[in-house]
Amino acid sequence: MREYDLSNARWRKSSYSGGSGGEDCVEVADGVPGVVPVRDTKLASDSPVLLIPAPVWSGFVTSLK
Repeated sequence: MREYDLSNARWRKSSYSGGSGGEDCVEVADGVPGVVPVRDTKLASDSPVLLIPAPVWSGFVTSLK
């Protein structure tokens, strides 16, 4: 399995996170070739990170629209 250095990842969450501070959301990181890292905002940097293949993530997002 390939290792990814996420120490400089640019994490973001959806603009639909709501006004409650967005504690019940997931964050995704941009700029990691081939995968989309996803983590839980409640745990932030302590959260385990799921690495979703970019084409799978794209299909997931498309199906939500």
